[in-house]
Amino acid sequence: MPDVVKIVALLTALTAAITIHEFSHAAAAYALGDETARKAGRLTLNPLSHLDPLGTVLLLVVIFTGVPGIGWGKPVPFQPWALKGGRRGMALVSAAGPASNVLLAVTSESFLRYAVATNIPMPDPVALLLSALVVVNTTLAAFNLIPLPPLDGFGVAVGLLPGRAARPLANIERFGPGILLLLIFAPSIIRIDPLGLILSPLSNIVSTVVKGASRAIATILGG
Repeated sequence: MPDVVKIVALLTALTAAITIHEFSHAAAAYALGDETARKAGRLTLNPLSHLDPLGTVLLLVVIFTGVPGIGWGKPVPFQPWALKGGRRGMALVSAAGPASNVLLAVTSESFLRYAVATNIPMPDPVALLLSALVVVNTTLAAFNLIPLPPLDGFGVAVGLLPGRAARPLANIERFGPGILLLLIFAPSIIRIDPLGLILSPLSNIVSTVVKGASRAIATILGG
């Protein structure tokens, strides 16, 4: 029988992660002078404004069946030309999503570490939710940092690289979704997991940041 508490914790963590991720893109774009996202109703923490029906269903299928696939939230619309800072502004908007997930993971793990260190009683559902928030947000941040369209890492790379390197990279944008799907399904075709090889070092970096920051915060708080 499925563990209902674990399922609820996971679904809550996913909803929070996607909502905050997309809201952060909208907030960054608005702060840099582009009102496109605000006018589209995306400058909100209402999950219904950020969850894509098909993307959410596919994500749940991946999680509960383990089959290869991908899910997504609604992409936040913004106009690169309207952003302060030009390409650097685009990089900031792209980075805001993964950065928010890292922050949420750090916050959640800090609470867990502090509770354990100070022997504060924590109900099992709360501990499960915090643990799910750490795992989901760490994974989402690492995955989105892959420099391949339509992922956020692509926008960061195009925005930060010198023009000579950014232009040829930008030209692959229309092929990005197809390339990403090929990487996802490659293990079942060629028995090699290229996406895993790319994701592994990014996951290690994000996990190291989350653990280090949460350990420092818990120590400061007296844990």
